[in-house]
Amino acid sequence: MRKSKITSSFLTLISLFFIAQFTIAQSITGEYAIMFYNVENLFDCENDSQKQDDEFTPDGNKNWNNYRLYNKIKGLGRTIVAVNEWNPPAIIGLCEVENDDILKKLIYSTGLYNLNYKYIHYESMDKRGIDVALLYRKGFSPIKSSPILLSDTTEHFFTRDALYVKGAISGDTLHIIVNHWPSKRGGELASETKREMVAKVIASKIDSIKHTDQHAKLVIIGDFNAEMNSPSLQYLLTRSKTDSQLKAREIRMDKVQGSHKYKGTWSLIDHILISETWLNNPVYGFDHRIVSLPFLLETDNTYSGSKPHRTYTGPRYVGGISDHLPVIIKIHKN
Repeated sequence: MRKSKITSSFLTLISLFFIAQFTIAQSITGEYAIMFYNVENLFDCENDSQKQDDEFTPDGNKNWNNYRLYNKIKGLGRTIVAVNEWNPPAIIGLCEVENDDILKKLIYSTGLYNLNYKYIHYESMDKRGIDVALLYRKGFSPIKSSPILLSDTTEHFFTRDALYVKGAISGDTLHIIVNHWPSKRGGELASETKREMVAKVIASKIDSIKHTDQHAKLVIIGDFNAEMNSPSLQYLLTRSKTDSQLKAREIRMDKVQGSHKYKGTWSLIDHILISETWLNNPVYGFDHRIVSLPFLLETDNTYSGSKPHRTYTGPRYVGGISDHLPVIIKIHKN
């Protein structure tokens, strides 16, 4: 039994070594991938008195514990390694992560450390304590980063900050903004006002970037809780002159028609937006898709078809990874 475990560990290390060597070669040719993933309540098991995280503790109503946590982390690591075959993403935006400790667990407990992943994260004023973060690999060099403050204490409006990262990869300088816009809790129309407030702040940040670099390569990624035709997202697209290569009407897949499914209806609310001047530059090629790896899905017994295999259904633990599917874009120079 012990010999089998040693052999399995050895093969895993060999696989990671060859992945690392292959992706170094890929980075030289100028090909890389950017991914975004809402990882659905990636909490540690500790109770933080300054956050509303009680349900995600061993004594909480979800009975969150180390076994369930590491099962989820293992699934996330597996997704990241498998999502782009031999070339795991150079840049990954995440949302719904609790803190630095959980990001360290994700990297050091899954083998992602062997692929040279590091992270950038800032604590926000979100009441539940869920934030956005950025993972990146060797080949992407951060130049600077900062949170984009979105809460308004005078209006008693508290939400997770966005994250701005400027960095270099494959001879290009990227300006990345990771988002997690206010949810539709309370109704889509009632909550749209909050998303419009956030869209204006993000657009203002983009204006300041373009003031310095008119042709900046922008990558605006996140769970926007809004489809492309929503007023808030349309405002951002128009104001910032960004667009998505992936449109809901163009999705042609057997199993999924969006990144999230609610009461039997798929929606595309997780986006990777690219500056139009970059997206339309014939020197570059883009391949943008929703990730539908089989282990990320389960049968939808209520509404037919399939749905994301989430961690909990209400208070019931079902052992999946997330209620969202990742989105990814591959970029190369022609």
